[in-house]
Amino acid sequence: MYYLYGSRPGTPKRLVATFDSEAQLLAYVRWATLSEHDGVRQFEKGSSLAGYHGYSHAGEPLTNDDAATVDHNPSPSML
Repeated sequence: MYYLYGSRPGTPKRLVATFDSEAQLLAYVRWATLSEHDGVRQFEKGSSLAGYHGYSHAGEPLTNDDAATVDHNPSPSML
């Protein structure tokens, strides 16, 4: 499983979604990213990353966030 984290300046990263593959996760991030300026991203409203300014991902959990409480394999069709 792959873990997608959203981040904002001055706050810890938070788990926002999980994916079965890294390719799915990266495709989702490409779709959700509307723009990037000076390292700050704007994400699609309604996406798992909405309201965050950046993201990171990993093949194992980086925080104590409960993966059962976030979307698994979200897609644009879920909006």
